[in-house]
Amino acid sequence: MKKQRRSGLFRKYFFITMAIILIAYLFAGASLMLMVSGVWLNERLEMLDENATNIRDSTEELLKSSYLEGNSRGSVIMICNNLLQISGATDADYFIVNELGQPVYCKDLIRPGGMIDSRGECLVHSHYQIPDTIIESLKSGETYSSSGGDLGGHLVNQSFIVAVPIMAGDTLRGAVVATKPIATGLVPYVSTILTMFFISFLASFIIAFVLVYISTARMVRPLRQMSLAAKQYALGDFSNRINIRSRTRTEIDELADSFNSMANDLSDLEMSRRSFVSNVSHELKTPMTSISGFIDGILDGTIPDSERDKYLGIVSDEVKRLSRLVTGMLNMSKIEAGKIDIKPVKFDISEMLFNTLLTFEQKIDGKNIEIKGLEDIGKNEIYADKDMINQVVYNLIDNAVKFTPEGGYIEINSKRDAEKAIVKIRNSGAGIEPDEIERIFERFYKIDKSRSYDVKGAGLGLYLCKTIVELHGGDIIARSELNEYTEFIFRLPLI
Repeated sequence: MKKQRRSGLFRKYFFITMAIILIAYLFAGASLMLMVSGVWLNERLEMLDENATNIRDSTEELLKSSYLEGNSRGSVIMICNNLLQISGATDADYFIVNELGQPVYCKDLIRPGGMIDSRGECLVHSHYQIPDTIIESLKSGETYSSSGGDLGGHLVNQSFIVAVPIMAGDTLRGAVVATKPIATGLVPYVSTILTMFFISFLASFIIAFVLVYISTARMVRPLRQMSLAAKQYALGDFSNRINIRSRTRTEIDELADSFNSMANDLSDLEMSRRSFVSNVSHELKTPMTSISGFIDGILDGTIPDSERDKYLGIVSDEVKRLSRLVTGMLNMSKIEAGKIDIKPVKFDISEMLFNTLLTFEQKIDGKNIEIKGLEDIGKNEIYADKDMINQVVYNLIDNAVKFTPEGGYIEINSKRDAEKAIVKIRNSGAGIEPDEIERIFERFYKIDKSRSYDVKGAGLGLYLCKTIVELHGGDIIARSELNEYTEFIFRLPLI
């Protein structure tokens, strides 16, 4: 079943192409036969007309001379012999009729030995009568010609008919009539042309068959690869890539590039998803285990009353961490579903920075971190959703505190230009690799754990920061120097 599906597209394109080629050949053959037949018919009519004209001219000269009156029998022999020779040479029938359309001279009056039939009557042509329509057309002095007729029923087969008038001044004296069966010459001629055409057609069709087969196979191969890769992707294997080597870039190459790009994105997304599941599982399991253990210790008396407040504080921190994680996931779901509503109010973002730093006072003092820039911060009012911007500020300061080493510094800057408020948060530390700085705002992405002071988190914080800032019409960037600093800068419209 799979094999049929794979070869179905190949068979379809192959047979369609070959059918088009076959139809084109048949059309070309029919056109050729019509054209060749037309040329052949015209040539035969011209030949009959030329010979009949020659006979007419020689007969008119003979009629004008005195030889006919003095030697009528000899004149008849001369005319009939001329008709006999030309008829034999051209495989046609030439005879002369009078002004009434009745035959008077023909090749059949000559008997063996070159003598005239004693009765002076031709057994072949004596019963002929040229139709009146032909006689009337000859009276104007114009030649009559037809590529298909039976001379009023006197001819058995359809024939070429040419009649050249013999004039005496403006008076019709007679005509030279030439007839030749069409099939006599056309059938062998057409048969020869058809034989030549069939041989050339067969040879070229075989070549076309091979070339179309190869080209169709090459054209369909990438599509087969994509079909196979898509099935593997459906099973969760994103390792397959489409490799096409073509001299000229085509739509198939662009499709393959897009397909490979999609595979890379799916692979990255799958890795992020697995990392997210692992991180979230760890993030949920660790605090819940701690909370459960500490509460059980307080309840069963393992933890003495003197230590109870200390461990309740730890439990509180773990609950807050769980709350932040759940809130981040809920916000991400709302943002992606387009169901988050922005409720803008006017507030001072410099004050928000200062208040947020106070919530981390214990951690800042514990790591002996120096806070810089607060003395230069002035009032900086913006019009935005206060809770959402607070989440951005909180996440950025939280990251700065986590990744600042013992005895390091955090520098805060808040200012504005004509259109936007600009907030900068810089912390000393190991910094971020250049290849990672471009990805830190991706969903579920976490920087190299080997360089992290705190690996907690599901990789949602910076993704949410970027999304929230952009929802407000702003932008956010990150800059870093290895072993020096990391800095986040976001800008928000004033109104």
